Amino acid sequence: MGVDRQYLLTAKQMAQFVVDGYLLFDGLVPQELNAAVYADQVAGKGYWDKSEAIHAVFELPQVKGILQSLVGEHPVYDHSALHVVGPNHHAAQFWHADSIIDARPLAFDIQAMYFSHDVPKETGPTLILPGSHLRRVSNASISRYKNIVGQRQLIGKAGTIAFLHQALWHCAQPNYTDKTRYMFKLRLRPGQEQRGLFNTDGYNDPDVRRIVNSFPHKWQGEMARAENVQRAKLWRYVCGDDSVDCSFEGVLTRMHI
Repeated sequence: MGVDRQYLLTAKQMAQFVVDGYLLFDGLVPQELNAAVYADQVAGKGYWDKSEAIHAVFELPQVKGILQSLVGEHPVYDHSALHVVGPNHHAAQFWHADSIIDARPLAFDIQAMYFSHDVPKETGPTLILPGSHLRRVSNASISRYKNIVGQRQLIGKAGTIAFLHQALWHCAQPNYTDKTRYMFKLRLRPGQEQRGLFNTDGYNDPDVRRIVNSFPHKWQGEMARAENVQRAKLWRYVCGDDSVDCSFEGVLTRMHI
């Protein structure tokens, strides 16, 4: 049984996900539950198969509503991991995208990245590149890149969860503090076609269309219009409406796509 409609993503939130490839919810999880998860992580039990507290996080209606909006009522467990950056670890991970061997043209997995403690910049929260989910690459083929215009860190308070399209470029960052940085990642595959799963009210309203057809990310350069078309295709898919067209100059309609 699905969650109450009030917990589903709105059309504006879903549009922003299509544009950026992620949504960040700061301090989403109650502090009491964060403390329980953090204690498990410190004790070496902060894993999906060992921590009841982590399961409780993903049973919260506000978390289930976001996931239902993205991968449906019965998502399929793919894998999970506890990512740890030790104290005063000054090396950054290389840019990569996870497991991009994907024959699906539009469907996507979701990677939820949960931080049980505060993650200010100096602790090394994950670095992401908004919009990169639409430019498919092979895992570490982008490892030669360093800083990219528009990159951002997933900074937040304890209980912050970021929900990422599985193709989003990302990498762990240096930890300049004397505390260990923990991040629990859960990857889920869709259990159904990902069409109309969110609160679709107003999905074709002008303000929502403006989000989907907003200015491109600066790093996209000359490929921006091509990326815009991919955005528009993904928006059609998640809306479940093959007539909606938010592409540049209505190119999908003009080309009878």
